[in-house]
Amino acid sequence: MNNKTAANSYPGYISKEEKKIPINDPSGKWSDLTLLPEWEEPYYDVFTVRKHGKWVMLKALKKEYADDPKFIDMLEKEFDTRYNLAHPNIVMVNDFEEVPGVGKAIITDDVYGYSLRRLIDEKRLTPKIVKRLKTQLLDALDYIQENHIIHHPITPESIIFTEYNENLKLINVGYDQTSSLTEQDTRQDIESYGKVLSEVLDNLPESLPRLRRIANKAQDKVKPYRSFLDLQLDMQRRSSVTAYVIIAALLAALLVIIYLLIAK
Repeated sequence: MNNKTAANSYPGYISKEEKKIPINDPSGKWSDLTLLPEWEEPYYDVFTVRKHGKWVMLKALKKEYADDPKFIDMLEKEFDTRYNLAHPNIVMVNDFEEVPGVGKAIITDDVYGYSLRRLIDEKRLTPKIVKRLKTQLLDALDYIQENHIIHHPITPESIIFTEYNENLKLINVGYDQTSSLTEQDTRQDIESYGKVLSEVLDNLPESLPRLRRIANKAQDKVKPYRSFLDLQLDMQRRSSVTAYVIIAALLAALLVIIYLLIAK
């Protein structure tokens, strides 16, 4: 969603009204096209639509960019990158199709829920949401790091919580894939995580000093976390040194067992 100033300007979240779009498809494949202004991005519009009667979401270029080869290539590159991602907390991409009245569009799973931005602005944060940020968001970002995905910084607008079980889903994630990420790429993901966590903590009624310390360190310009592993271990109250000591001890024990078996 795109209303970044709602919390500062209004006591509650101001929803942008969805707009039903007439769609002419004699084949009957596509129906019930609806524009979602809150989910729009700088160059893209986002829609929900029925495909063969099943709800999906579409991401397509805005009209002013739809015929520009540079933006068409950008959309195709995003599809190629996201199609290869498979993680339970990242919205799945299914296809890349021509949709009547829309043009070429990335087809994704339908996500029925609310953005973290909206939940913050409406003061609807719950302990389960905080837990999801500590676990599911970190898992998704770690997956992105492992697969060398280059993307825009994660924000409350790009984090969705499903309505019924409050599972976290990242939208607007993959843009390009490279052979390896730079230290700056990793640093940006850690910092964006810290910013998201800080904003959530700012809007909770209780104080959570340990999480605040983690959020602050993630944004520290002088002594930040060196890797996502360090951040995750700190979240789990461990350190990378401790983890390596445990691994070394297990390997040593395994070697002793193998030696004793051979000696017999």
